[in-house]
Amino acid sequence: MLRNKSFVKRTRKGNIVRTVKEHYLRDDITCGFEECSHKVCADARRNAEKSGKPTAGDVNPAAPLSASPRSTTKWGLHYLVPDTNAFVNQIDIFERPIINNVIVLSTVMDELRGLSMPVYNRVRAITRDHARRWFVFSNEHHRETFIERSANESPNDRNDRAIRTAVIWLKAHLEPALITPVLVTNDEGNLRKALEDGVDACRMDEYLRVYSEHPELLDMMGSVSITDRNSEDSSWSGYPEYLSTVQVQAGLKANALVQGTLQIAPYNYLEGSISAVFPDGKEHRILVIGRNNMNRAIQGDRVAVQILPKSQWRKAPSAALVDEDEDAVPDVDKKTSEDSPTGRVVGIIRRNWRPYCAFLDPNFVTKGARASNAPTIVSVLAMDRRIPKLKIRTRQADALAGQRFVVAIDSWPKESRYPQGHFVRALGNAGDKATETEVLLLEHDVPFQPFTQNVRADLPSEGADWSLDLERDQIASGKRHDLRALNICSIDPPGCTDIDDALHAFELPNGNFQVGVHIADVTNFVKPGTAMDVEAAYRSTTVYLVDRRIDMLPELLGTNLCSLRSAVDRLAFSCIWELDQDANIVDVVFHKSVIHSKASLTYEEAQNRIDDPTMKDPITKSIRSLNMLAKKLRKRRMDAGALTLSSPEVRFRLENDSQDPVDVEMKALKETNALVEEFMLLANISVARKIYQHFPDSAILRRHPEPPAQNFCNLQHALKPLGIELEVGSSLALAQSLDKAVLPSDPYFNNLLRILTTRCMMQAQYFCSGTHTPEEFRHYGLATDIYTHFTSPIRRYSDVMVHRLLHASIDREAGYGSVLTDKNKMTEQCDMLNHRHRMAQQAGRSSVELYTNLFFKGKTVEEPGYVTQILQNGFGVLIPSYGIEGVVYTTSKDADSSIPPALEYDQAAHELVSPKKDISIALFQRVRVILQVDNKPVSANVSSMRRKLSLRLIEPHVPGISPTDTEQKRIVELVTKHPDKVKNI
Repeated sequence: MLRNKSFVKRTRKGNIVRTVKEHYLRDDITCGFEECSHKVCADARRNAEKSGKPTAGDVNPAAPLSASPRSTTKWGLHYLVPDTNAFVNQIDIFERPIINNVIVLSTVMDELRGLSMPVYNRVRAITRDHARRWFVFSNEHHRETFIERSANESPNDRNDRAIRTAVIWLKAHLEPALITPVLVTNDEGNLRKALEDGVDACRMDEYLRVYSEHPELLDMMGSVSITDRNSEDSSWSGYPEYLSTVQVQAGLKANALVQGTLQIAPYNYLEGSISAVFPDGKEHRILVIGRNNMNRAIQGDRVAVQILPKSQWRKAPSAALVDEDEDAVPDVDKKTSEDSPTGRVVGIIRRNWRPYCAFLDPNFVTKGARASNAPTIVSVLAMDRRIPKLKIRTRQADALAGQRFVVAIDSWPKESRYPQGHFVRALGNAGDKATETEVLLLEHDVPFQPFTQNVRADLPSEGADWSLDLERDQIASGKRHDLRALNICSIDPPGCTDIDDALHAFELPNGNFQVGVHIADVTNFVKPGTAMDVEAAYRSTTVYLVDRRIDMLPELLGTNLCSLRSAVDRLAFSCIWELDQDANIVDVVFHKSVIHSKASLTYEEAQNRIDDPTMKDPITKSIRSLNMLAKKLRKRRMDAGALTLSSPEVRFRLENDSQDPVDVEMKALKETNALVEEFMLLANISVARKIYQHFPDSAILRRHPEPPAQNFCNLQHALKPLGIELEVGSSLALAQSLDKAVLPSDPYFNNLLRILTTRCMMQAQYFCSGTHTPEEFRHYGLATDIYTHFTSPIRRYSDVMVHRLLHASIDREAGYGSVLTDKNKMTEQCDMLNHRHRMAQQAGRSSVELYTNLFFKGKTVEEPGYVTQILQNGFGVLIPSYGIEGVVYTTSKDADSSIPPALEYDQAAHELVSPKKDISIALFQRVRVILQVDNKPVSANVSSMRRKLSLRLIEPHVPGISPTDTEQKRIVELVTKHPDKVKNI
């Protein structure tokens, strides 16, 4: 049944056009009940069973609603039918696995798409999980449930009426099965009208009382106003009112306001900034200092900012490190100069709120006596120090003490000092290894849930028994080259199971070399648009933690069918060069291939083959040829200005059973590490040129912008007293000056300088070639004009995309259609790649920090270190023997203390200096520190809830921050009584 709607609109050129919108109504739409006896529903169910669509257990995707849903005294057997506001406000509750047999109306889905895409996507994700037994009922296309909008009826009122109409129809339809649809809404008007129409309906909190065995569900109720004025300062008048949307847009248009994303300093939650383009066309950094100027904006929010008068401008952020206790705040409003603009937030353009891992503020005070399970208003602190304290109402205050849990923000009224939110779910005890690992995964937005049935359904049906087929895999036709006779091997870290790459080399009759890099052909198994491809695109990267790996692809592919293991046939994508004796490229070809790796070597095993003159087998000869050519490639890169930077990388040795850290060491690099690196770089560059040639507007590339010269100012200033000059005019100048920066008295100094130089760099980014000029393609660190990622498709989705582009470049019949030429979609995916890559790096570092704390728990260690960062009230120290860093505080954490600071910040010299000027702390300075982990009970204070490594300065000795004589004596006693817990003292 076809209904037409026509409407008139005016085009940009002023022309008036009439548009006709077709709306189809059908009489074959099913109700979703798995045993419905109505003919339409029964026929649809049988057709779905014949189609062989993937199911979870015995759930039919066309009719997932159970014949035996939850039963209550009031409603009997029933299905839940939430309205739009129920999803918007309570999506955290609906995601709980215990909420099943839910009917989602298409009216609600349409409203969610317009109101909140994140909530819409979360609801869609649940409906795709057949085990949850959620069903989307297309009431907007059902002939008996569709309604027209009445005259003078608002769109919202029409949609509420459509929801009630659908529930009335469902009630009559399901009556023979004695199942009742129950409408859940917190809209008082909709609830009243539903009850008047005879619909079974209730508020969300009323329905949740059905789940008496899950009292925490009531704590998860969002949008519950929290009135807690007793804790507020009575003299405080609240935050400024936001400008209206119209005022914000007018201000932006008139250049009276600027907009940008608020970034809070990781070391000081009271200092934020945005980057915005001024009328002069230049991008400026605008500082936003203090809670009042932030005006209820949170890390990541898109905000409108009003520039403050020049008398309130600053040269730079305060460089003060604010610790966890929100009441211990140093003077961050002290003006230094008038060079950089400051501003205040006057409007929110887009919120970036997300679920936050948190813990109860140990200092919170409950408001009066509370009965058992009575709601209590409590303060919670987010694990992310950039997020302000939150207020929530909970019935679990006692149970949550010493726990990690997830909270969500609902609102931040201007009358409240802190945002208001609700409890989402408990994670476990603070300090527990599994709990803390889940926290770091959640905080860094790492998707780590098991792969769904839909994703697993895309795996080869043969499973681990999959084997090469000459016809199916296009070897017989010649489209895939058979390279199994070549002496190919892989070189990886010990224990590597997801082997992306393998290599070979041999000398040609003309004296040149054939060199091949063979990369796992992941795209043979991951086809565009499949559930597995969508999931891989969403995950974007494999995340490596100390004790585990969060895979981008299911294990069957990542560690088996795609992994280029030795002694088995594997599909690959090969990049094969002819190189002359000087490693110059004579020719390069790309083709799909099948290989049979002859050896899976570790870096050490490959190095031993190079070093052992008695070994002369074909694999060893191949590795020696690769090593010879790699050295020449590396020299050419260095001569062009490629940078050799560094980072302190740590490796933990874990106990087999408990996975607890029993030793920690720096990662050692061998010559074979560089061998593999050079040919991976060469492959990435060669592939980048190929795909850009064929897809100039939609190639996926990777750029590394040149860092601004001012990024190096503090570093250059610190090097001058050492007689070292750091040239930053180009990557070549920087590379050459780094090579010269050597202190004979300190072998570690050059490595330290490279670590600090790395921190001055810009972030490398994926991008779509059509969004930047060719001059902007350059990769500064590698000194190449074009670059991409091709060599790790098992663990990076960027490489999967590049493989498809390369395949289409060499085979016109590859069959990818428009998927590779949509610049907008490519750009969107690049944004996701950049986000996931950045979060994966941070998650890896947090995992190292977690295991560092576990390793040092109960230990007291004295070690030499180097100063790596100067702040107003502390300094960072790198401990080379462990490759870890911590902060030494140089001022009292008590904001009301009258005790003068032990060291004062000298901004001009960028040093910390004692009041008598006899002691100073500067970058690169060697110090000695005591390392300890806070061993206080996790419920004792804020610091212990964010347990971390703490450092105490031993040398130079600074009264006020170095251990006192009494403390030194206690350390000596500790050495005597517990020598197993003390090292190097």
